[in-house]
Amino acid sequence: MKTDSSKFGYTLMGLLSLLLLSFTGYMLYQNEPVEAILSLVGTFALVYGFCLYLNLSTQYTISDKGSLQVKCGILYNKTFDIDRFTSIRKSNNLMSSPAPSLDRIELAYGKFDLLIISPKNKKQFAEDLLSINPKIENHLAE
Repeated sequence: MKTDSSKFGYTLMGLLSLLLLSFTGYMLYQNEPVEAILSLVGTFALVYGFCLYLNLSTQYTISDKGSLQVKCGILYNKTFDIDRFTSIRKSNNLMSSPAPSLDRIELAYGKFDLLIISPKNKKQFAEDLLSINPKIENHLAE
């Protein structure tokens, strides 16, 4: 079962677009050289493209063998044993994680480890995890 990331990171993409328009408008107002404006637009295009790539490539896959594979671009590709998960809850944690949305869930595993992700359908995702490991404490309804 494959689940893509949620909400496409609209907040970050909107913020980057607003910054680009603001800086470009200010530079045009100040009569900056065309080369400077093109450099700014090129830099923003690279950052925007990288963020877009990470948002579109983030995937969470639950296998029939009881593992969760988390893939985020070429930077992050890990597999977690679902039997090690102890709880699942909503999270607003801004910690760096393979979760392009701020509407996240937190999976506790092991003794002190956390995995923060943002699947599209959190309730269905939790049900799928619970079908493999019914010992997981589900705090999503709270």
